[in-house]
Amino acid sequence: MGPTTIKSASSSPVDHNSGKGPVVSIHETSSNLVDEEEHQVKFSDIFFRKRKHLFDPDAIATKRSVFDDPVLAPHYWPKKDYENIHRLDPSARWTYREERALVRKIDWKIMVLAAIVFSALNLDRFNLSQANSSSFLADLGLTTDDFNLGNSIFRLTFLCAELPSQLISKRVGPDRWIPTEICLWSVVSLAQFWMTGRASFLVCRALLGYVSLFIPDLILYLSYFYTKTELPIRLALFWMSSYLCSITASFLAYGILHLDGVVGKAGWRWLFLIEGGITLFIGVATFFNMPPSPTQTKSWFRPKGWFTEREEVIMVNRILRDDPTKGDMHNREGLSLRRFWTAICDYDLWPLYILGLTSGIPDGPPSTYLTLLLRDIGFNTFQTNLLTIPYQVLGIVTMFLITLLSEHVGERTFVAMLENLWTLPFLVALYALPSEPNQWVFFAIVTGLLSYPYQQTGWCSRNAGGVSGRIVNASLYNMFTQASSVIGSQIYVASDAPRYKRGNRVLIIICCVNLGILYPATKAYYIWRNRQRDKVWNRMTVEERDHYLRTTKDVGNRRLDFRFAH
Repeated sequence: MGPTTIKSASSSPVDHNSGKGPVVSIHETSSNLVDEEEHQVKFSDIFFRKRKHLFDPDAIATKRSVFDDPVLAPHYWPKKDYENIHRLDPSARWTYREERALVRKIDWKIMVLAAIVFSALNLDRFNLSQANSSSFLADLGLTTDDFNLGNSIFRLTFLCAELPSQLISKRVGPDRWIPTEICLWSVVSLAQFWMTGRASFLVCRALLGYVSLFIPDLILYLSYFYTKTELPIRLALFWMSSYLCSITASFLAYGILHLDGVVGKAGWRWLFLIEGGITLFIGVATFFNMPPSPTQTKSWFRPKGWFTEREEVIMVNRILRDDPTKGDMHNREGLSLRRFWTAICDYDLWPLYILGLTSGIPDGPPSTYLTLLLRDIGFNTFQTNLLTIPYQVLGIVTMFLITLLSEHVGERTFVAMLENLWTLPFLVALYALPSEPNQWVFFAIVTGLLSYPYQQTGWCSRNAGGVSGRIVNASLYNMFTQASSVIGSQIYVASDAPRYKRGNRVLIIICCVNLGILYPATKAYYIWRNRQRDKVWNRMTVEERDHYLRTTKDVGNRRLDFRFAH
């Protein structure tokens, strides 16, 4: 079967100006749609070449959706000012061959840039730890408690700026706000070259906290281009890229720290200056390579754009067929105070916020203090930077394995628990070490601890539902994870150095509470909430359900037809 010709936007049987939905009978054009459940792209499919079935690459790939139902379509139609509405056409059809070629193109144009931008953030965010492997604290006259205070200030300013930043991003668009943030933090980062003491150190940490905020924006931006079955594997690769960046940064630090003494400046100063300059270059380039949406890639410096009209039609229709709520807001629309307050009061996400607060604490202090711990145990500056690489390599492996596991079990709670389940025995081993342990045994334990698998990203966004809720709730979740870092930064204190026995005992207790109480309670809560919804929904007749969908003002996870992932 050859490709089916799709109508241009101008010939679409849709009144694009009204924003009220189709004006013709949709069922007349829906007979050649795909009814099978959309298959999520998995690592096991890629690496083990698994194929569920063979199909004709030139067969129609368009999945059936609510837009093909004349009763349901008007309830899900995008707002009239949605930026891509001129390409929405329920009669549009495309083939598997076209869709795959388009997704590959999106990967190269959008996903690669996102990975580079995220890596730039990590390059600057974690170079403080590398600076600690040299004479950083001594040169500035800082103690480890001052170091803890700086990290706490960084997280607290992050907390204060998180929601305002996301509100600004939604108003001006992530394509403008993300490059701005990159440039701002890169300037502050390279300015650390001129730090003179405790006050300038704390000021720089505060300013960096205010501008290192774009991760929720970036995930939202990627959702403009990918379906819900395509995004998870790309987010996994996204997080893996951070490990690759950290490995690269370790090698960079090893080389740059050898500049110690050049023009009378310490090596750690050159580290901040050079890596900040690299990030500033990436930030400026991002202004010219981050289009606002699938249909807005043309500009004065790119007059032909990235995508053809047909590719834009395919992109917009496949995204809205997959998730109609993406048409609820346009990409320059700020959140109203009512939507903002509704998202904050969404008590169904509070269990995830609590997990965000506690789940990262057990592995936080060992990660933050890694270079100091390795220096204290007897390794020199350059050995320390190279010895941070093994856990990053193992982190890629464990993330790959846990992603494979999550694909096969379809379980969120127990897979997310594996982070703390992995960390616990290593914390016990760290606590049981003698006061003067063998340096290689200590290195092996800490490396194993920090190689933990992580798979909790996206759970909060999935359970939030609509676009407006995802923005605020993802920010709130991120704020709680940063609050966990504030707590974690006060667990290893100078009076407990250098083995931090008391601190490790606290980490073990928190880990046990997470595993024995908080994760099981979260799963039980969502099972209970879904059963409540099922009872109400299943008692309704078809007519009552239709009336509910036509008249309800519930959005996102407030809708009766929404089910929570657990």
